[in-house]
Amino acid sequence: MAHLLGAENLSISFGTRTILDGVSLGLEEGDRIGVVGRNGDGKSTLMRLLAERQTPDDGRVTRRRDVTVGYLDQSDVLDGDLTVGQAIVGDAADYEWASNARIRDVMSGLIQEVDWNASVSSLSGGQKRRVALAKLLTGDDDVVMLDEPTNHLDVEGVAWLAQHLKNRWRTDAGGLLVVTHDRWFLDEICTRTWEVHDAVIDPFDGGYAAYVLARAERDRMANVVEGKRQQLVKKELAWLRRGAPARTAKPKFRIEAANNLIADVPEPRDTLSLNKMATARLGKDVLDLEEVSLTLGDTELFKNVTLRLAPGERLGLVGINGAGKTTLLRLLNGEIEPTKGRLKRGTTVQTAVLTQEVKELDEVADMRVIEVIENEKRVFSVGGRELSAGQLVEQLGFNAQRQWTPVKELSGGERRRLQLLRLLVGEPNVLMLDEPTNDLDTDTLAAVEDVLDGWPGTLVVVSHDRYLLERVTDHQMALLGDGKLRGLPGGVDQYLELRNAALVANSSASTAARGSSQAARAAAAGSSRPGSGGGVATAVASGSSEAEKRIAKKDLTRIDRQMTKLKQQVEKVNAQMTAATEKSGGADFEQLAELNKKLQSLAADQEDLEMQWLEASEKLD
Repeated sequence: MAHLLGAENLSISFGTRTILDGVSLGLEEGDRIGVVGRNGDGKSTLMRLLAERQTPDDGRVTRRRDVTVGYLDQSDVLDGDLTVGQAIVGDAADYEWASNARIRDVMSGLIQEVDWNASVSSLSGGQKRRVALAKLLTGDDDVVMLDEPTNHLDVEGVAWLAQHLKNRWRTDAGGLLVVTHDRWFLDEICTRTWEVHDAVIDPFDGGYAAYVLARAERDRMANVVEGKRQQLVKKELAWLRRGAPARTAKPKFRIEAANNLIADVPEPRDTLSLNKMATARLGKDVLDLEEVSLTLGDTELFKNVTLRLAPGERLGLVGINGAGKTTLLRLLNGEIEPTKGRLKRGTTVQTAVLTQEVKELDEVADMRVIEVIENEKRVFSVGGRELSAGQLVEQLGFNAQRQWTPVKELSGGERRRLQLLRLLVGEPNVLMLDEPTNDLDTDTLAAVEDVLDGWPGTLVVVSHDRYLLERVTDHQMALLGDGKLRGLPGGVDQYLELRNAALVANSSASTAARGSSQAARAAAAGSSRPGSGGGVATAVASGSSEAEKRIAKKDLTRIDRQMTKLKQQVEKVNAQMTAATEKSGGADFEQLAELNKKLQSLAADQEDLEMQWLEASEKLD
């Protein structure tokens, strides 16, 4: 495999903290690499260095001379004054970009629900992210680097992106480097994994599942010596625990040696044992939505929806953006009154909701982490043991130093962890989580899942992370945007099948309507400008024959050539108008009028050719 790019002895520090120390690695053709590690360990920094968007303190990045790199940052880098179309394809005419199969695929996968003519500044954060991703993927880079590309994508968008990246290059061509917390996505597309930790990078073969197995084996091998020491600890303890008379006779140095061995046993890398937090008892009635309908403005989100949650039920919700997943949680929590129907709530039900924005922490922004938890309680019963607030937050990943950090200085992932802990210590018996995986690294996600595995109450999870859904929920339901709530016995795969079927049906309907409309426009154009070249004026029949498709392909090739020539003529006339204006100071009105008339004629010819191109392309759909 040919070398694409690499790093030699890269080192970088921020303040007193070393992020990478003497790292050397390489990206070869055909590599599909996922980068994992804890938040703050340097995943994004590594990618910025390799993309040459940041300069290392020491070492260098090497790149083959002809290699081009496309890089998607987490920050918003789009020009807000541009329209969506300009941001993605620039000033290219429709026929130019629409004739490219890759661009059409990207548009259909990412930009279907975004207004093509809307300004970038008017878009939501999620829509801007989709536009930035589309802009990158329409290019033809040798190496694509993606930093958290699945953020703001729904389950369907993540599945499309995985399929696109799998088919983007031949198996032995191109290079992909992706930082993401979506473990299903890593498993689906990656052939190698880089783990960033403790200022070094450990490579593993395979995706996330293979990485977890390989890491466990690596740790097992590294712990052979530790295992021998643990056996010695057990022997020493057994010796010390023999009868009281014998214990009094033990030499003091033996007791001290045993204590030193016990004290030297390291803590696990990630500890999170909040299993079975005390919860109020749930009766047989929890939360029931009965024949609920809800209209917000002119949109009817729900139509006669019935949902009954049982004690200990674990439900996952998936759906398209805007279908009402978050609103459904607010209905269950009693924050919104339904337009029709009712919410029936059990008498012992105590709900808690983890929102996407975690705005609940704004009211305690100036408090420290430990103070936030101490406000709830000072002593907690966890797994039959009593823990202080400090011990509890340490088990959730806040070490002694981070416990005294003001809430306003926490990262997004730390804020989400703190709010989840805050909810759990409040001892609810119904927990609702809205996109809980945002901003969390893979190790923390595994730890949170461990919490949820042992949590005894009723759980409702809204997430695009299918790995999480399949891990912590027993069944899933879908909102497809038609006001109904559907059960998914086949899980997330069934949801994707339903969405694909709906898209195919909508595409067929819109194609028929578009073909009819274009035929009418072509007929009108032909009657108003006879002899202008707009000779195609018949409706396109669905299901074109192979012969018709061959003719359509030839027509497209011919039309492309004609449009290229027309574009060159337009540029030539524009140049002539500029030259005439400069030469005569704009006084030669006769020449300018003649050139303008010619320009209008060329524009009319362009419009006719575009109509012909669209109709020929319909025969190939």
